[in-house]
Amino acid sequence: MNRRLPPGSPVSPIPPPPSSLPNVSGTEERLNRSTEELLSAAVTAIGGAPRDGQTAMAKAVTKALDSERHLAVQAGTGTGKSLAYLVPAIRHAQLTDSTVIISTATIALQSQLVERDLPRLADALEPELTRRPTFSILKGRSNYLCLNKLARAEDTPQEEALIDEGDLSWMEKHIRRVWDWADETETGDRDELKPGVHDLAWKHMSVTSAECVGATRCPHGEECFAEIARAAAREVDIVVTNHAMLAIDALSDVDILPEHDVVIIDEAHELDGRITSVATAEISPRTVTMAAKRGGKLNADGADSALEDAADDLAAALATMDDGRVVSVDPTVTGAITGVKDKLSSLHTAISHGPDGEAANDPERAAERQNLSNHLSEQHDTLVRILEVVESGSQDDVVWLDRSERNGDVLAAAPLSIAGLLHDRLFGENTVVLTSATLTVGGRFDILAASWGMPKGTWDSLNAGTPFDPKKAGILYTAEHLPTPGREGLAPETLDEMAELILAAGGRTLGLFSSRRAAQQAAEALRPRLPFDILLQGDDSISALVDTFSKNENTCLFGTLTLWQGVDVPGRSLSLVLIDRIPFPRPDDPLLQARKEAAEAAGRNGFMEVAATHAALLLAQGAGRLLRSVTDRGVVAMLDNRLTTKRYGNFLRASLPAFWNTTDPEVVKGALKRLVAS
Repeated sequence: MNRRLPPGSPVSPIPPPPSSLPNVSGTEERLNRSTEELLSAAVTAIGGAPRDGQTAMAKAVTKALDSERHLAVQAGTGTGKSLAYLVPAIRHAQLTDSTVIISTATIALQSQLVERDLPRLADALEPELTRRPTFSILKGRSNYLCLNKLARAEDTPQEEALIDEGDLSWMEKHIRRVWDWADETETGDRDELKPGVHDLAWKHMSVTSAECVGATRCPHGEECFAEIARAAAREVDIVVTNHAMLAIDALSDVDILPEHDVVIIDEAHELDGRITSVATAEISPRTVTMAAKRGGKLNADGADSALEDAADDLAAALATMDDGRVVSVDPTVTGAITGVKDKLSSLHTAISHGPDGEAANDPERAAERQNLSNHLSEQHDTLVRILEVVESGSQDDVVWLDRSERNGDVLAAAPLSIAGLLHDRLFGENTVVLTSATLTVGGRFDILAASWGMPKGTWDSLNAGTPFDPKKAGILYTAEHLPTPGREGLAPETLDEMAELILAAGGRTLGLFSSRRAAQQAAEALRPRLPFDILLQGDDSISALVDTFSKNENTCLFGTLTLWQGVDVPGRSLSLVLIDRIPFPRPDDPLLQARKEAAEAAGRNGFMEVAATHAALLLAQGAGRLLRSVTDRGVVAMLDNRLTTKRYGNFLRASLPAFWNTTDPEVVKGALKRLVAS
């Protein structure tokens, strides 16, 4: 992956200080622009003002790229961290004639970078550099319309539709919208289809990287939207992608991203979860049966029927098991898993090679053959991972059984830790900068650094701060007098407290709940008691709810995980953030429970390392919804007394902004009333 300057290159990757530059031509002078000069030019052109935290971060990122040391930067809301890493990234890319990868967790930030920040920055820096900065966006293959799938969509049999028969007409409407849009789109990018379509409909029209037959084998390879996007990304300065693509690139033996030696990871607090998600594999009797039926249409010589029978045996075996984490299983279950694995291999062998001349005479059928071959290999490898755990006791993966009415029994396997993978395949091959508004857990960087696998002694850290003054602008109120949250739902006293706080705040409340059930209970209980509209997650799309909330000053918005991290509402519409309880992970979460047990087996505190760290990151994100501009004022109300009554409360509070703290409800209600009056 590394692309370094060759020995004797005329352009040094570390320019001399501006004060020591000789008199040079305009071109050479622009080559040696310092980060401070470029940042100043960018801020001036965009119409902003210098920010100390932004300047400090930009210098730190430049030093990291020049010295090839990793860097972790916490930069609070209002720091301007996007410019603080984009300017050094562009400078580095042009000095070294290389590509810098920018990875984000959310579509919203990708869109912001590509549609707003980078175009404005290119305009601002073009006069300062030897050429205009270039950039592109690169998403996973499944985000692009597959022309091969589109060509076969009308012939998709019902049993492959992944839906119940009663839903077919609804699905057909979604699929028809994609067909119509396919005649208009120039990019095939799902995010450009407005309004969007259901995930199940999109799956009919897209493929994962594992399912793709490859551009050289595909009858539509020359016009493939995903391949066109990849080609566009090969020669630009900045490629914006997501954590999932970064994971696929690290996991794959084939380079998915353009050649690069620098990766900048924004929203880095989500890196572990996103990488783990990509590395998680699932298989079910239902998906195996569907694969067998596809194989039957490719002259499988009976291997398809044998696989269907094996899938039925697996379904019967899984029905005898409890859902949840799987460490060991009855020999009958092991035999059923092994049977499916072997029959997958047999079907793969049977359909891998078609008759002579098929590629030329029937390219669509040849492409389906290759697609299914890839899918069967993926299913086979998933079962190999599962068998290594249940037969050999491997600690590399965690296996669990998920049971649902819609999908039936699903076996899943996820890595116990991603640290080893990232240590070798990310940090070992690139200079990496990680940044977020929340990177310190318990006031320390090293907890997340260890979970990422950052090699010791190879990284530096910086807390760039925030232009806000949390002690003067915000109050952290812990309702110490309320009963400790239990499993029975919100206590009557807690609902009373919510009503009094919302009344004092004049509405203007974002309610962050640990479960959908709790959010719904609160909304149903408080709507008759309060003179304010209460919006509930699920009533409409998140973007529509947030838009309504932000435009109606006395409105409340209640919801769960998405709202903890995805709401940006500056101004008077948000003065109170309510948090019903510390967001510890569910005790029955098989992966986090396994990580907790592994930490304890190694002599570490599993609760603090896994559960408390998980809660601290979410709390920091949730509390961060309050102050979104330098004029914002308000209260974060924690309705869980454990924040002050338990020893781990200090650890959790150290992860939050440095608000002024109180446990007195009258003080808080008075402050909210004065805020409304002002």
